[in-house]
Amino acid sequence: VQLQASGGGLVQAGGSLRLSCVASKNISSPSIRVMGWYQQAPGQERYLVAAITRTDTPGYADSVKGRFTIPRDVDRNTIYLQMTSLKPEDTGIYYCAADRDGVLPYDDWGQGTQVTVSS
Repeated sequence: VQLQASGGGLVQAGGSLRLSCVASKNISSPSIRVMGWYQQAPGQERYLVAAITRTDTPGYADSVKGRFTIPRDVDRNTIYLQMTSLKPEDTGIYYCAADRDGVLPYDDWGQGTQVTVSS
């Protein structure tokens, strides 16, 4: 599946952003088990911050619980990352990804969108 991420930008600490990821196929399809958002901070590996299953069950890394949510719009084949109370450590490139076979790493990746949180 092809993924197109957007919505990044520069925001002050405490602010909010919403990232979008449009998929090239129905995100409730049985072939897509999970979709998620990874953060890659400068000089670090990608880190899964939020994911949502095909049956609409979300999960979050401890670092973003209570601040980020991962809603989806099946009619638009889109998942979102709603980011609130942003912190400078949330800075990084955010990648949308899809898992098709239940085995890490995820199978399909979008191009990434930059989020910069200034203090």
